[in-house]
Amino acid sequence: MTSWPKIWRKHKPELKLEPSVQQDRYLLVQEIRKAHLEWEIAQKRFDYVIEKEQIDYSIFALEAAEKRFEMLLKQAKDMKISAGEVAASRTMEGSS
Repeated sequence: MTSWPKIWRKHKPELKLEPSVQQDRYLLVQEIRKAHLEWEIAQKRFDYVIEKEQIDYSIFALEAAEKRFEMLLKQAKDMKISAGEVAASRTMEGSS
């Protein structure tokens, strides 16, 4: 006879990935976090520029950072990596 808790429990099957795929996902998440940080830095740099040459460079750097971040997010979407996975990696790294 099956007990009631076993009947009521619903298990979500875990996604089993090959080690190489897991490594690729992990590396992409790390690159996304790095690209986001670079984008934030470029935004802050733009806030503090004064001279015309600095403005031009800051705009270029900000646009490049945005494009890289968008490209990585598209790759993550194609690999079905959720925002939760990226946030979880951030939480796990912050607790170490």
